Amino acid sequence: MDTSKMIKAYCLKTKEKNVPMQDAVITKTSRGGYMASGHDGKGNKMAAILSEAKAMQALKDGVAKKDF
Repeated sequence: MDTSKMIKAYCLKTKEKNVPMQDAVITKTSRGGYMASGHDGKGNKMAAILSEAKAMQALKDGVAKKDF
């Protein structure tokens, strides 16, 4: 899979920045924002807050699933 289109996030456990998120699932928050959750491939959970444009682009590119 092309990692350039993947959602990148900060991994709290390993303190790494811009880690590609695998198995990303995008949810909509109660206030209307978008949040992606997934893992880094090593079993560490990750989450990221996204703009609507980035969330829709990730869904269009097929790197995330929709959960709303």
